[in-house]
Amino acid sequence: MSEMRLHDTNGNRLYLNAEERAAFLAVARRKPARDRTLCETLLFTGCRPSEMLEITPARVDLSGGTIAIRSLKKRKDASGRNKIVYRSVPVPPDYLDTLNTAHGIREAQKSRKQAATPIWPLSRVRVWQIVKGIMIEAGIPDAPHRSPKGLRHGFGINATVNGIPLHMLQKWMGHAQLSTTAIYADAVGKEEQDIAARMWG
Repeated sequence: MSEMRLHDTNGNRLYLNAEERAAFLAVARRKPARDRTLCETLLFTGCRPSEMLEITPARVDLSGGTIAIRSLKKRKDASGRNKIVYRSVPVPPDYLDTLNTAHGIREAQKSRKQAATPIWPLSRVRVWQIVKGIMIEAGIPDAPHRSPKGLRHGFGINATVNGIPLHMLQKWMGHAQLSTTAIYADAVGKEEQDIAARMWG
């Protein structure tokens, strides 16, 4: 398995920085409800597109302020069988309000069938196209980080810059090993300056 990195072999950033995340969110919020909530979900949970496509109304806890995401990286239990792992990720209240209004989450939760139906019935390719189109409109440069993976890495960087403990970030991102999450502690550039500023006072 290849090692997870924050830069490619040419030194290009693989994550969206704070300004790019803000620009992406601003453009996404002008889009139709489906595309807006799709983008906000990736931005606020750090999940993979394939994980997002599995989210159903039943996994949205409106009162608890979390979304349960099934980790799709294969894990084995003690007997060597694949095990199913869910992680609960806290999300902003205004995002949950938008999600509920746009997709009728609370109403869907009253029906077993509707509660188990994915919120976004799309392909991974279509998600990628939507995200990339919004990133282009947001002025994000044509570089390796202009992708859904760049959003995921941006979530990790943003959490680290804002002082989220690595063990908590590990849980939110669904990493099996803390060593994988630790790459976000190697944040650079403006992100590293923000971390250093806490030391400078």
